[in-house]
Amino acid sequence: MLNKNTPARDLIKQVFATFLPGDGRATTVQSANRHPVPLAKPTTVHDSASKRHCHGSPVGQSTEQLIVPICDPAHSGSDCAALQDQGQFLARQDRWGDLSSRIAEADKARRNTPHGLPVAELLAHGARSDVVNAVEHALSLGHAADRRKMIEGVMGLEAMCVEHRDDPYLRTLVALAHIDVAWIWRGYSDVLAITVANGQRCAAHFDRAAALLHPLDGIALNSPFIAAAKTALLAGQRSAGTTQVADDFAALIDLDPDNHRHMRSLGTHMLPRWFGDYTALELEARRTAARTEATWGHGAYAWVYFDAIALDPEACARVDINFFMDGLRDIVARRPDQEMINLLASYCAVALRYSEETAAKGTPQRAEIVEAAEWLIRDHLREIHPLIWAHAAQRFDNNLRIASPRRFADHGRKDALAFIARLFRHEIEAGQRVEFSAKGLRVTSN
Repeated sequence: MLNKNTPARDLIKQVFATFLPGDGRATTVQSANRHPVPLAKPTTVHDSASKRHCHGSPVGQSTEQLIVPICDPAHSGSDCAALQDQGQFLARQDRWGDLSSRIAEADKARRNTPHGLPVAELLAHGARSDVVNAVEHALSLGHAADRRKMIEGVMGLEAMCVEHRDDPYLRTLVALAHIDVAWIWRGYSDVLAITVANGQRCAAHFDRAAALLHPLDGIALNSPFIAAAKTALLAGQRSAGTTQVADDFAALIDLDPDNHRHMRSLGTHMLPRWFGDYTALELEARRTAARTEATWGHGAYAWVYFDAIALDPEACARVDINFFMDGLRDIVARRPDQEMINLLASYCAVALRYSEETAAKGTPQRAEIVEAAEWLIRDHLREIHPLIWAHAAQRFDNNLRIASPRRFADHGRKDALAFIARLFRHEIEAGQRVEFSAKGLRVTSN
């Protein structure tokens, strides 16, 4: 039973042990609305037993004529997992002061992983994962009626927040937990019996998150972590106007212009299905490109449209394709690392292929973006990062839950190899050898 004198750590552990088996890892791959998602069906490419090595501990896999180094998924995604585990460990040990210091340090230094994920957000995600996973697991098992058990973990975080009432980072962490739980209730509203009550619970958690974040000003505190949390509230405030949403994201982007994920999120929120329209999407893409020209050149225009195009066929039909393609080239010029090249190549080759738009509705703009995969791969690819390609097949869903990173990465590896094999089919059919390495692409005759 919940007791006001029970330490926050014990409350969180109690609810964690009640609902979660093993280490609490997710058992399904889920979409943003928390329903299971089928993985994209990959095209197979037969791999030889030969192995090659290059930077980042990749393992090369090949046919006799196609040789491509493959980064080991255990290495390519380990930084994210390790940071989340670190946040989870500190929370379980009730070391909230240490956790806050590490989040603050990463936030002020604008530290991001090679994949562009803010280190501060990964630490915070791990710290609240026990509580959030417990709620989700309880709902998946149909335990929604036992609300007291479900909220004990959240109450533990609230008790911690009272103990550290003057700490803006821990206050934001608790608010993010409420936002996570709100999304869980919204996602299960279609599968649980009392849908009206579920909607009310979703709204209540968004309201509590808003109350926690209201006194905080991410701009004044020079904190992208806090500013990003406030933009996450927008999903529970559908009455927010287009201008307000755009201004909130503009302020966040100005705080952390190196992080392309903020620009991508802006584009999604400017779609008609959320807070904007196609005119607003175009306007914000151009405004963002102008403000971040020193960092990205024209790249920000492409970033704002990046996910919007994959989600909305009309957005793709309206994009200024010349501006977008210039943006892609500027991104490559400024960030030629292999994580970025794999992100852009998989977006062009896979994410748009698995979009909602059917081939019959294809536009010239979409076709030109898809064709960009060829020069990205031929001119810039050195190795394959399977997890990036696997996420591309799911249109880079930020809320994707992965049961097995290795199995998930295997889908990405097969998709990447299959696409590259098709791209070089004429060379392969002519008996030539296609080999990628750290020195670039080499095509030779046998």
